[in-house]
Amino acid sequence: MVTSGVVDAGEVARTARAVGSVLGRGRAGEPVRIRLSNLADSGVLLAQVNVRGQRGSVRVQVPGPVGFVAAMVSERLERQLARMMSAAAAARVWPDPARPPLAEVTEQRPIARRKLCAVRRADPATAARMMDARDYDAHLFVDTETGEDAVVYWAGPLGVRLTRQSDIRPATGLACTMNPHPAPRLTAAEAADRLCRFGLPHLFFTDPATTRGALLYRRYDGDLALVQPVAGR
Repeated sequence: MVTSGVVDAGEVARTARAVGSVLGRGRAGEPVRIRLSNLADSGVLLAQVNVRGQRGSVRVQVPGPVGFVAAMVSERLERQLARMMSAAAAARVWPDPARPPLAEVTEQRPIARRKLCAVRRADPATAARMMDARDYDAHLFVDTETGEDAVVYWAGPLGVRLTRQSDIRPATGLACTMNPHPAPRLTAAEAADRLCRFGLPHLFFTDPATTRGALLYRRYDGDLALVQPVAGR
């Protein structure tokens, strides 16, 4: 168990017991990682659980009030594991009543975290499955159908939406809504301004300095995080 900020020992114990109860039913193996973060002493905790199930890695993340977050994250984990282990796993329900989008107009917030990562190559359908299994709201990947950086994210009316850097052809093998516009060319500062000014939960854009796609999103503490691919596709 990892904690961030002031987290009551009783909350740590409750969360560990609740998650352990779900995993003790023989549906997952080691390793398991649990993280509890205090969101700016607001009375809300952010719980995250990473576990390797029989069909791959599963992650869940949910905010909840002190005293209730243990039940909330364990219930979400149980549902996620059940879906991932099903041969005909149903897609995640969207909109998600347990975790509404972090979308509100705010003053410009700082980019508190910048993550350079080796972005995986995948077709849009595989990227959507990975987004679902990892409980992400949006997922950055290199689209094997076009060779471009792209994102999938939860949006109506089909549940998943796809945006590429420039190619707007429909995806194959995935029922999704295609963004009819290419990703905007913006600096990170310009992207942060646009995201906050228009109340967006996340923003995919092309960095003119690198020509690569990048994903900017809101954190639960109100600040922003930026995911950028390492050089080369």
